[in-house]
Amino acid sequence: MPPAMLPQLDRPFLTDGGLETDILFNRGIDLPHFASITLLQSEEGRRALDDYFRGFLELARRTGTGFILESATWRASRDWAEPLGMSPDELDALNREAIAMLLRLRQAHGSAATPVVVSGCIGPRGDGYEPGRVMSVNEAETYHARQAGVLTDAGADMLTAITMTNVPEAVGVTRAAQALGAPVAISFTVETDGRLPAGDRLADAVAAIDRATGTYPAYYMINCAHPTHFASSLEDGAEWTSRVRGVRANASRCSHAELDAMTELDAGDPAELAAQHRELRRRFPGLTVLGGCCGTDLRHVTAIAEACLTG
Repeated sequence: MPPAMLPQLDRPFLTDGGLETDILFNRGIDLPHFASITLLQSEEGRRALDDYFRGFLELARRTGTGFILESATWRASRDWAEPLGMSPDELDALNREAIAMLLRLRQAHGSAATPVVVSGCIGPRGDGYEPGRVMSVNEAETYHARQAGVLTDAGADMLTAITMTNVPEAVGVTRAAQALGAPVAISFTVETDGRLPAGDRLADAVAAIDRATGTYPAYYMINCAHPTHFASSLEDGAEWTSRVRGVRANASRCSHAELDAMTELDAGDPAELAAQHRELRRRFPGLTVLGGCCGTDLRHVTAIAEACLTG
């Protein structure tokens, strides 16, 4: 599917919420190393994942909205095989099964009125809150190429790099997708000051990646941050903000450091979060992809959909 043909560029699409926090805190299923890919190793896990996605697909049907199914592969690149007690080949097989599950869900729930896009999710090599050792662009491309290839070969329509903390890794993921001819969306996380964990301003990060890749990303997103952390960083009328097409916000206003230290879920206020999304959409009508991240679940995305996408 060429980037220009991605339907979410032309109309509103929903996506899911905070998969890992929902599974852990709301459904009581352990996720070793916060890796939702492990759900595919058991019948209980597969049922929970299927039930999770079906709730959001039903919401899309009710609102007459397209939906992006994001694979449970955020923490499923090769460095995570050993900590998860798998061989790289076993992890590859689970990546393929993650896409196969979404293709089955699309067959059951997709329609002309509610089109479904299957996205292969690629997370950062390291922690989603800390950039850690920043790879070179070439190292990042080489590292992410394996998972990108597996997800694309399995049938994903596009790739989405979620919770990118630094520019070189995001460029590397983009180049890996480019080598495959796969559409890719790049989603940054930001700290409470609106900057990437590595310190870059959002505007500079978008410009740097577009410059390094010939404007290859289909679009950019922001995830794993509360709207109060990034709303003031988005510049009204600026060209770069037109490249930001999606938001997957956290439920909590807390910083990454505060969230990391929590033992209980902060689900925030779904109505307040929805109102903040409505204001973002008023300022930036090009925000067409709406979902959630840590602490959010179907309640939050339902509130966002009702606030932003219904008359």
